[in-house]
Amino acid sequence: MARTQDVLVVGGGIIGLGVAWRTAQRGLSVTVLDPAPGGGAARVAAGMLAPVTELQYGEEPLLRLGMASNERYAAFAAELREATGLDTGYRATGTLAVALDADDREELRELHAFHQRLGLDSSWLTGRECRKLEPMLAPGVRGGLHVADDHQVDPRRLAEALLAACAAAGVRFERAEAAGLLTTDGRATGVRLADGTELTAGQLVLAAGPRSHLLPGLPAGVLPPVRPVKGQVLRLRVPPAYAPFLSRNVRAVVRGQHIYLVPRADGELVIGATSEEQGFDTTVTAGGVYELLRDAHELVPGLTELPLVETGAGLRPGSPDNAPLLGPTALPGLTAATGHYRNGVLLTPVTADLIAEQLATGRTPELALPFSPDRFSSAERPEDTR
Repeated sequence: MARTQDVLVVGGGIIGLGVAWRTAQRGLSVTVLDPAPGGGAARVAAGMLAPVTELQYGEEPLLRLGMASNERYAAFAAELREATGLDTGYRATGTLAVALDADDREELRELHAFHQRLGLDSSWLTGRECRKLEPMLAPGVRGGLHVADDHQVDPRRLAEALLAACAAAGVRFERAEAAGLLTTDGRATGVRLADGTELTAGQLVLAAGPRSHLLPGLPAGVLPPVRPVKGQVLRLRVPPAYAPFLSRNVRAVVRGQHIYLVPRADGELVIGATSEEQGFDTTVTAGGVYELLRDAHELVPGLTELPLVETGAGLRPGSPDNAPLLGPTALPGLTAATGHYRNGVLLTPVTADLIAEQLATGRTPELALPFSPDRFSSAERPEDTR
């Protein structure tokens, strides 16, 4: 039995759902293949939209992509709400990155100078000024950077809204896993399911996160390895008597480890995240919980009075250079939308727009060119493996 459509999106996380929604809006018939659409890393992610405070040296192209996506977020969230009636938890809160010792302060100072050279909007604050913005910060805070345009969204709510928007736009869902890629005459033409069903399409989008390059039948060299990077996250609850506990995203480097706290409007406080090269393991460990609470307590001592309501671990899809893979692959008919690493939530709007434009027009948008999947190696034209 075969079923066909214009576009088949393999992977139903927020990246795949965003691509499916935007592509359906362009009049193409779309199916999303995923056993549990709306799941994946979005169920664990904190949802910081922080292209400036996430910036690392040498990542200027990624910065431009992140800022382009951040600029679209308010309209993206509003459009989802209009289409579905669902709130994504988008909040224009800003982000405060702080230093707890002299070495961290110097590192933040250097980062601030880098921001200034790039013309980015970030403000240097003294420790006292940081505590004036966030009174719950530890007295030992030495200084920090305030970035007013680094905001937040609730990834779980975002996933639910995208699911509803896709359904309203006519996207079909096939709740199953791909058992193998189908190719004909050197072109990707669909996937085979475990029960023998074939889903064929004019174009395929591979958006399966850290499992993207593991699709059975995918010819060698078409995609570089997309590795899973484990992140453990804690969720606390701020009782009404303690509110507002924090007013904006707060982040720091403690003992060389990055930590962030993201306060939700509903009283949830998300603390994350560890970064562990542990393969596909998603076990929550005592050590991971301890380290997060220890470092968060050093940053905001009062949080130890808050109820701990949830622990979780997810897998970020990291590419060899930690930047996303966007656009046509070396296999005709197959487009990549994966490898977003720590920026999957931030890059959802821009990825959806860029991939949908490519699928509808056949042209790769200029903003996507630095993130071509073939920037690592060129694959030979695969033979027919159907």
